[in-house]
This record gives sequence, structure tokens and C-alpha cells, in this order.
Amino acid sequence: MRPVLPVLTALLSAATPALAQDRDNARYSADATSHWSFEFGAGTDNRSKGTSKTDDAPYVFGEVQWNAASGFYADAEFETINSSGSRVETELEAGWQFSAVGLDFDTSLSRKWRLDADPGQDDDAWEYQFDILRDFGPVDTRLRLEHSPDGLGSTRATTWVEARLRWPLADRLRASATLGRREQDNAPDYTGWNAGVAWSVTDTTALDLRWHGTDAKDLGSQYEDALVASILLAF
Repeated sequence: MRPVLPVLTALLSAATPALAQDRDNARYSADATSHWSFEFGAGTDNRSKGTSKTDDAPYVFGEVQWNAASGFYADAEFETINSSGSRVETELEAGWQFSAVGLDFDTSLSRKWRLDADPGQDDDAWEYQFDILRDFGPVDTRLRLEHSPDGLGSTRATTWVEARLRWPLADRLRASATLGRREQDNAPDYTGWNAGVAWSVTDTTALDLRWHGTDAKDLGSQYEDALVASILLAF
């Protein structure tokens, strides 16, 4: 049995008040003030763009971010992985949130590193991300574009386009569904998706239960369907 429940229990017991949410919940506002934010969490599998980065094993992650009143932000992140011989991936990111023509935007540039990767594996990469966000009543939507001119590991240029819908089910409980397409040089092209629910247990702690899948299951275990549980603590 995986040691997931003890990890989640320990994290829950360490929770202190703050707001657990991903960045696009706190969109740019003219009334915003500059502040620091911190996030820590764990999950039963590290899923990115539908595929596993930990070979269906638990992982932990953390982030520290500076948010300026102008909408600019910068952050440093880490997450545990099992890829290219590396067990830890780190990232530095800088971006800008702004509003125009009735839409919200989030654009960023990041640099990623895989620590102690196997010789011959590409252990660093640049990645550009651009989000367009719009609310329709209680439903919020996001269209995301991510591109790297030379990805991590053996992957060369890669592009990911994703659409997400998210809506409330009850107080502190929301459902969401995501569908994306990944085109890659020197790696498989595939479609990935996920659907699930997120529960804000307290002002500091959120739990997420989500089903991930791709149309490339025959390419290996990392592309197979999986039910993933995770916890996020934000300060």
C-alpha cells in the first residue's frame, strides 16, 4: 500500500489559516496590494498534461511567490519527479496578470531544471505560458497555451493547448474539467484530459480528487488513466 494517507494526514495536521487556491482564482485587480504567498502540497501521483511524472507514485511540491500590486509576479517552485534519472524538478518563473477588452490575461516565462538527470538527458528548458480567462456567471473558463522551444529530457519543441471549465457545486466545493492537446518533436503527440472536484476544507487547506486520462495508453504506464488525490496548503 502506498504511504499516501500518512503523508496527507501529517500535512492536514500542520495546516494554518490562509487561502488555498491556484493563481487564476486571485486575478489582477486595481485594488490589489503587493504580497508574498506560499504553497505546499502532496499527491498520489504527479500528473502534468495528462501524463505521470512520478511513474504512478506519490510526490510533494512547494512554491514561494511575490505578487506586485501592478499584476507582475515572480516565483520559485520545486516538485518531486521520476524522469530522466532525476528525482527533483525546480522552476523559476516571472509573469504578468492584466485585464483588457473584458477578459483577464496571465502571461509568464519560466526556466526549469531537472536535478542530477542522467548524462545525455536535457536537464533544463524554457517555457512560455499564456492564459485567457473569462467568467460566465458562476462558471469560469480558461484557455491556456504553453510552448517550449526545446523541452526537458529527449523532447524537442513542444506545444500544449488546453481548455478548462470550472463551476460551483456547493459552498467550498467546485467541479472542473480540462481537455488539452500536446504536439511534440521527438516524443508522442496525444490528447489529455482530467475531471474532478476540489474542496476548500478551510481557508488554508484544499483537497482535490481528479481522474486523468489520455488517448495514448498503449505508449506506456505514464499515459494510462489514473485517479489522483492531492492536498494543497497555501499561506
